[in-house]
Amino acid sequence: MTTSSSPRFTLAQRLVLAVVPRAVWALLWIVSRTWRFEVIAEDGVTPILEGQKAPTAEIFCFWHQCVLPCTVYFRGSGAVILISRSFDGELITGILKMFGFDAVRGSSSRGARVGLLGLGRVIETGGTAIFTADGPRGPIYQTKMGPIKLAQMTGAPIGAFHLEPERAWVMRSWDKFLVPKPFTRICVSWAKAVRVPAELAAEDFEPTRQQLNAALERARLRALDYFKKAGG
Repeated sequence: MTTSSSPRFTLAQRLVLAVVPRAVWALLWIVSRTWRFEVIAEDGVTPILEGQKAPTAEIFCFWHQCVLPCTVYFRGSGAVILISRSFDGELITGILKMFGFDAVRGSSSRGARVGLLGLGRVIETGGTAIFTADGPRGPIYQTKMGPIKLAQMTGAPIGAFHLEPERAWVMRSWDKFLVPKPFTRICVSWAKAVRVPAELAAEDFEPTRQQLNAALERARLRALDYFKKAGG
């Protein structure tokens, strides 16, 4: 699914787009076979398990730093993710499609309205939409308004989760991007869903965004604490 035409790229960029997604997919697939996912959830939450089909007409959010383990855990789910229309976004889209995802192009900074309308159509047709809540440029651990607006438009609940590797390489990027090491455990931590009423007043958008932010942070901090409790 694409809601806008892809930007034009240089010959070098097109070559990268032709080669890199396949190489990353192959490497990630091999390494991910050594990962072990362990699921925790807040009371009352029914988590999605590895390999399960994502629930229909729902929105899911996670922090940008855990894109890699999320890509593997939710592979084949058929979920649609909002990705920027930049070259980097095109590269990520190519990789995600090889894992069974689809993409709507847009972001909080470019093509936001087009992206939201595209995800709205996904929800209306019974699909599942995914946001990297603090992407594409941060600041880290601060969700944008996009998920709140989409939930208000569609009535879909927002599920919040975080995937934290016990051992990972942490990139020197704004999001502290996580690359799980081979043979590591990965905690899949679920928080309670956030619901947004259709009649949400303008002054209540920020408190609702903070509510979603708190849910995502609870999921992340519980994942970090999990390995301490487990003796990791």
